[in-house]
Amino acid sequence: MIETKLKVRMSLHDAHYAGNLVDGARILNLFGDIATELLIRYDGDEGLFRAYSSVEFLAPVFAGDYIEVVGRIVSTGNTSRKMEFEAYKIITLDPDSGNSAAKVLDKPELVCKAAGTCVTPKEKQRINHGS
Repeated sequence: MIETKLKVRMSLHDAHYAGNLVDGARILNLFGDIATELLIRYDGDEGLFRAYSSVEFLAPVFAGDYIEVVGRIVSTGNTSRKMEFEAYKIITLDPDSGNSAAKVLDKPELVCKAAGTCVTPKEKQRINHGS
């Protein structure tokens, strides 16, 4: 199993709704970035994201939050790569402690999870896995 991680801070640019709420599509965009890295590491090519089989938004994300995204290839076929993704809030703003205060969460909060399938056409696969 191949796994990779990405950490990013959500900015005001990412906020789409009242109260600086970040659009869930932003998290899916991060999952796409992780999927691309996984395909490059596995196949030597960016491949294509085929479909999500499930997406669950579990908690809100706001501008200023730090998100850690984890993705892994859980199975491979001839050209398909099934993947799982999680996004965790690891740092959040703490406005009660001051206008620039933030806190590291004792336990990362799962804000989104998803599963999907990516495809790397045979002619684009540059890494031989012995099959």
